[in-house]
Amino acid sequence: MARSRQSADLTQGVIWKQLLLFMLPIAAGTLFQQFYNTVDAIVVGQFIGSDALAAVGGSSATIIQLMVGLFTGLSSGATVVIAQRFGANDREGLSKAVHTAVAFSVVAGAAVTIIGILLAPDALRWTQNPEEIMDDSVTYLRLYFLGIIPTLVFNMGSGILRAVGDSRRPLYYLVICCLLNIVLDVLFVAGFHMGVGGAAIATAISNLVSAFLILLQLYRSENIYHLVPREIRLHGPTLGKILWIGVPAAIESAVYSISNLIVQIPINRLGTDAVAAWSATGKVDGIYWSLSVSVGVAIMAFVGQNCGAGKRDRMKESVRVCLKMAMLMTVTLSALLLLFARYCFRIFTDNPQVIEYATQIVTYFVPYYFLWTFIEVIANSLRGAGDAVVPMAISVGGICGIRILWILLVVPYWSSLLGISICYPLSWLVTAIILLVYYKRGKWLEKSALPRDGAREENLSCG
Repeated sequence: MARSRQSADLTQGVIWKQLLLFMLPIAAGTLFQQFYNTVDAIVVGQFIGSDALAAVGGSSATIIQLMVGLFTGLSSGATVVIAQRFGANDREGLSKAVHTAVAFSVVAGAAVTIIGILLAPDALRWTQNPEEIMDDSVTYLRLYFLGIIPTLVFNMGSGILRAVGDSRRPLYYLVICCLLNIVLDVLFVAGFHMGVGGAAIATAISNLVSAFLILLQLYRSENIYHLVPREIRLHGPTLGKILWIGVPAAIESAVYSISNLIVQIPINRLGTDAVAAWSATGKVDGIYWSLSVSVGVAIMAFVGQNCGAGKRDRMKESVRVCLKMAMLMTVTLSALLLLFARYCFRIFTDNPQVIEYATQIVTYFVPYYFLWTFIEVIANSLRGAGDAVVPMAISVGGICGIRILWILLVVPYWSSLLGISICYPLSWLVTAIILLVYYKRGKWLEKSALPRDGAREENLSCG
């Protein structure tokens, strides 16, 4: 199979070097994505005030995370299938997967747009969003969802390129669009005084540009993942294979977000300052979460390609190597966040109460990020091998179940920032232990990955 200069064969070479070279552009891209999302909060917080910061963060951010997370989970199925086809040299199966993935992103985007616009007020009221920021929150959400199709198309296009080993081009496009978003945010909010709506419009325009660039790259490519517009459609069997991996990940992401929405309710009851602090904290420690996501994306594609090539030992070794690399990153970032978070919060607001709350929240979360490292690496390794149901069940029960029970049973008697926040590290601990036990038992290696359409299946067995 002809490989492009941008794509990478992750089934060959020194594992740590291959992982690092593949992961670095993804990490840089996710950081720019986080910065991209943070710009809205910085601009509205500085030029409008802490109420506006709470409006674009808080419940609004969690609702957006729910809807986008659903699609991101579904799209991970496409990434796995494409990586396996690529590793197995299945040209026809790869082409069907690419065109199905793009078609699916448009269809899903249209559904998310309609649902998001119609249900935004009800969703905000359900989370007990503070009444004084309700109008701004509804405006921001509706405008954001109006431009959601380009966001989902870009995410899917990035997943396609990463599945074939090209992690650089998504980074380039993110940098361009991040810079564009900064310029438009300042222009619309500070210059034209368009309020939180201006921030949402700036983000939508930037997302549209990013989607255009990623589709143009796929269309102009002369390689095996070349996008042919007339072939963009949903291939039934291929879509079924994508959904087999993607639906469990989407369910997991949705339940994550729902549990976060439930956590948001007692936060909202603490007042606007607490909501603004929770929002600012999410932006600052989002640096870690962005890099953590890059680790998960990288190991999922890495294991997927090697699963397609039938290289079982290389799959297992890559998990061990990735865990070591991710743990080093986690410990380093945790130390930096604990040292400098207070100073970072001043970028968002000069409200001393908001800064004090946010600093407290960081101390409740950051020291326990090492627990999440096990979850991110192991769960995504299992998905890359085609085992999506078990990690979903473990994560939903361990993370989301514990959070929901904590909020319902404990927080009514311990309604403080500490009382609310502590459910996160507790849920990480339980889930990490269960995932490690499942991984060590090796049952996931006995499960077969998805077969190719009309192609040999022996190389796709990871058992």
